[in-house]
Amino acid sequence: MSVIGAQEALERLREGNRRFASDASGSEAATSTSRRRELAAGQSPFAIILGCSDSRVPAEIIFDQGLGELFVIRVAGNIVAPSQIGSVEFAAERYGTRLVVVLGHSNCGAILTTIEELGRAPDHRHRNLGSIVNRIKPSVQSLLDTGLIEDHDALVRHSVRTNIRMSVGHLRTGSAVLEHLIADEGLMVVGAEYSLETGLVEFFDT
Repeated sequence: MSVIGAQEALERLREGNRRFASDASGSEAATSTSRRRELAAGQSPFAIILGCSDSRVPAEIIFDQGLGELFVIRVAGNIVAPSQIGSVEFAAERYGTRLVVVLGHSNCGAILTTIEELGRAPDHRHRNLGSIVNRIKPSVQSLLDTGLIEDHDALVRHSVRTNIRMSVGHLRTGSAVLEHLIADEGLMVVGAEYSLETGLVEFFDT
């Protein structure tokens, strides 16, 4: 059973983010001892957030949500790999959650690192970053042949959004389970970008 529909969940996130950005957060009751005890028996998250691991972008805080309300998956660069797809499938099927948000953010360090790595000779690249850089690379590579290469800040901004949209696309079309839930069960997968400067989240592809 779905907790709430995708559109209602989306509006709940928007409202929570507006509270956070205006310093009017009100999730204290949702982190209380009684709430913790209530959740010991189970959970019903109303949204799944696939976000970046950046310490400045904790989903529960920027959406002003408490315990048990969000199923959060965090990885540098909000990339989509098999383990992330499996985690989304798990939450969407087990808990009936009908909204998935791929949450990127301005000035993403993983995007900056990818741009730096692509500027290095192959034998000078960091091997252990490859699993992340290689998944972000197509988002950046598609922009390097444009005039954006002359404007680093613009290149980063566009790369962040392209990377978010690419991750959204992977979730929408890279899993038979999620494709079924999208087509038949009302699952919605959307992209969003959090501004480190303003605290606001902009949703797109909704």
